Amino acid sequence: MSQKPAGSTRSKGSPSSARPSRRQFDREAGVLIAKDLFHERGYDALGISELVRALDINPPSLYAAYGNKAGLFERCLAVYVEEANLPADRILTPDRRLGEAISDLLLHAAALYTRSKSRRGCMAAEGMRADDPQARAMASAYVDASATFIEHYISRTEPQRARELADYVVTTLQGLSASARAGLSRPRLASVARLAGEAFETFLNTRSTRAS
Repeated sequence: MSQKPAGSTRSKGSPSSARPSRRQFDREAGVLIAKDLFHERGYDALGISELVRALDINPPSLYAAYGNKAGLFERCLAVYVEEANLPADRILTPDRRLGEAISDLLLHAAALYTRSKSRRGCMAAEGMRADDPQARAMASAYVDASATFIEHYISRTEPQRARELADYVVTTLQGLSASARAGLSRPRLASVARLAGEAFETFLNTRSTRAS
């Protein structure tokens, strides 16, 4: 162990005696790191100790920056929905047939949910399974908003059964997410999405025939 030489002194104003400045924590960069971890590990499995190691901060700094774990998760969800979520508003457009648009939505979901080897499924849908009620409510709010959008789109041409059809689509999307999370391959998940789209189209055609 080295020791300071005897008799050495430093003036109080010397640069070498100044305390090094504390590194400024980049909150937005921290959200991006945490988002990938939440997506990969899931809300419940990702602990504070793992988060602070990844962000290279201590627990008090995490709480100061984001409030708590759920507060950080909320910011991560917002970024996920903005950047990486299923673009339903660009797929379900007024110029498309209902069956075609829904089929395309399901196929896009299958591709999106298996795009990464480690971050599989929909982060919001999987967040609805969290044990923490606050995190679960945050994730549910995004899923509910998507469900409302899908129902509104369906109601343009199928107003009488919009709720039932939307429930079918949302339930299918959640099933695709869970299956991707469980490790189902992209080709197999795409096959399931294709079959679900064909079933939706067939149901619409059957209803049209009966109505006529």
